[in-house]
Amino acid sequence: MAINLRNLEDNDVFTVETRDVPPSHFLFKIQNFSSLSENGIDEYESTEFTAGEYKWKIIVYPNWQESGNDGDNVNVFLAVADTKSLPTRWEFNAVSTIFLYNQKSDNFLSIRGRTQRFHALNLKWGFCISKSSLIDPCNGYLVNDDCVFGAEVFIIKSQGVVECLSVSKVGEHYQRCLKIPQFSKLEKKWVSEKFLACDLNWKLEVHPRGFGEGKGCSISIFLRLVDSMKVKAKYTLTMKDQIKGKHCTFSGSSWFASGSDNCGSRSFMPISDMNDPGKGYLVKDCCIVEVEISVQATVHNKIMRYEYLQFQFENWNLLQVRRWNFFIIS
Repeated sequence: MAINLRNLEDNDVFTVETRDVPPSHFLFKIQNFSSLSENGIDEYESTEFTAGEYKWKIIVYPNWQESGNDGDNVNVFLAVADTKSLPTRWEFNAVSTIFLYNQKSDNFLSIRGRTQRFHALNLKWGFCISKSSLIDPCNGYLVNDDCVFGAEVFIIKSQGVVECLSVSKVGEHYQRCLKIPQFSKLEKKWVSEKFLACDLNWKLEVHPRGFGEGKGCSISIFLRLVDSMKVKAKYTLTMKDQIKGKHCTFSGSSWFASGSDNCGSRSFMPISDMNDPGKGYLVKDCCIVEVEISVQATVHNKIMRYEYLQFQFENWNLLQVRRWNFFIIS
């Protein structure tokens, strides 16, 4: 006869499997199991043990009665203990497993619950065992009137991936002019000091001899986001004609992210136009670049980190309760 297990709640699920490795956190042996009910012990709470920085205990109801049966069930719970020491509004997620030792096959029946949230209104998890299947000698879980339960708890510490997409109001924009002196003396690139636009930090990058496919023939200009976040923005980069007002302009709309490729133009304008005095872009070896930014959306991310904490049992304790010996690993 197979062991008969049942959920205590309609929406609860558990996974049952057999393994040779004993539970990591707690073992709990009951001798003279049948004498519990005979001596009026309808509930027993084990010694507290630590797993994942929290205190736990196993609770056994050897003669659970409910409508439709005459106490032919054994209910076993794994419960959070010492809740008074926990902070206000405490809460954590955990995967809980309760074990039954098969003394005939020398292995453990593992009953693992789903990942669940423990808090002040949800202190325990467990299941119901048919007493007839538990005491059946063919199953091997009750031998010489002794049975062994175990527990294992894995705490999931997490900081969820929190992504917030904030869409900006249409029409909000920022405009700023940046002067680049001694332009003809620049060798590789010019990078501005960071400036604040739409509550974000930016930098402008100018390559006087071009970059990529624009190298050697074009001026390359890029806009770079400094802050560690993701931003969708419209932007306009303008090289000002300081004489006639016939400016050179490049506009775009891109997702910006710190550490990603800069947004702008590798072929912003020909180097020959920049150096032509009649074009008005260079006056007294100084040029002016106007930056206009309109942020459309911002995304804030926090990284999720999972930790599975496991603590091995450390010592063996022997407790005497009335006429029954409880052999406990904690």
